[in-house]
Amino acid sequence: MNHIVIIGNGISGVTAARHIRKLSDHKITIISGETDYFFSRTALMYIYMGHLKYEHTKPYEDHFWKKNRIDLKRGFVNKVDHENKSLIFDNGDVLQYDQLVLAVGSKPNKFGWPGENLKGVQGLYSKQDLDLLEQNAPNKEICKRAVIVGGGLIGIEMAEMLRSRDIPVTFLVREDSFWNGVLPKGESEMLNRHIKSHHIDLRLGCNLKEILADDMGNVTSVVIQETGEQISCNIVGLTAGVRPNIDFLKDSGIQTNRGVKVNPKLETNIKDIYAIGDCAEQHNPINGRATIEAVWYTGRMMGETLAQTLCGNPTAYNPGAWFNSAKFLDIEYQTYGWVFAKPKENEIHFHWKHKDDTKCITINTNATSGRFLGINTFGIRMRHEIFNTWLTEKRSTDFVIKNLKLANFDPEFYTHFEKEIIACYQDTQTLNQ
Repeated sequence: MNHIVIIGNGISGVTAARHIRKLSDHKITIISGETDYFFSRTALMYIYMGHLKYEHTKPYEDHFWKKNRIDLKRGFVNKVDHENKSLIFDNGDVLQYDQLVLAVGSKPNKFGWPGENLKGVQGLYSKQDLDLLEQNAPNKEICKRAVIVGGGLIGIEMAEMLRSRDIPVTFLVREDSFWNGVLPKGESEMLNRHIKSHHIDLRLGCNLKEILADDMGNVTSVVIQETGEQISCNIVGLTAGVRPNIDFLKDSGIQTNRGVKVNPKLETNIKDIYAIGDCAEQHNPINGRATIEAVWYTGRMMGETLAQTLCGNPTAYNPGAWFNSAKFLDIEYQTYGWVFAKPKENEIHFHWKHKDDTKCITINTNATSGRFLGINTFGIRMRHEIFNTWLTEKRSTDFVIKNLKLANFDPEFYTHFEKEIIACYQDTQTLNQ
């Protein structure tokens, strides 16, 4: 019976542990420096907003782990000694392993801004970040204004959280339109308008120059790079993306780049050491995907895949068609397949937007074959399994448009929107002929 040690109790590490237990009697230990028990990281924002309590974000009762013979250890690993197959903790503890799984996740990016380590400057990734936000911005009396730096998914979540307590928010986005490096123009511009409609001071094309403080080291304002404008604030949210949390592996002998380098079986260069989730970086892209994918569902899939390998059934990670989902204030977003900000060579975009300016879709098509390549949906919920099937079967966009009702998640979708989408698509086809 081997001892499998997993560093990290996020979705990837916990999924690996659960599936290892289903498949074997191996001894399993999960190490976490963040919390005693696994919780849903994507639900953190709802604790601050008062929709959930922390205990509601734990998918499993506390007794689940003992019942399933999964040991939990709280602590921070300082060093991996692969030659002796041991972990050295910051308090001096040592733990032996037979197989080691690195599932250590991400941490917020910092870019060397002056003042980025001041009191009141923080990210939003961990449970500790949430607790710190509760201290820094408990209400609008304590926090007169917040400035958020970085126009990604975490940034818009933080803006929504702070606005839920009526705290004024200035949102600094270096791009000239929100998330336009990912989203096509029509979608990005719709989100610009939507963000502003929620009384958020959205500043496009703005970069942070520095963060200023009072004599006690508390944030007092930020300075804009382009104009020199000084914006008074009590908190600065740094949400300019995340990076793998791998600093402790620097002298371990484990090959790293931006993340921990792994092959398709999620193996590192060191025998019996593996990496999964946000911290894993593929040597080569799989199916055209990014080499690092800091996405909840890919972490879960990596955990399931690695469990097979660790239990005697070597399995390569094959995530299939790209999928992601998010929420921009009260607009839900889903993407299936590939829809890039600008069509690539021999690709064309079909875009439809509802007159209420909160719903739209963009479909990407191979211009020569008519093959359906991907779809973005905003404000309209569709079925993952249907689009995954159509992408796998290499269906045409004509087929997808004609059968949209099959992808309908919400019964109101067909009645309200499908006829409009089909009519718009037919008009587009006529114009292109």
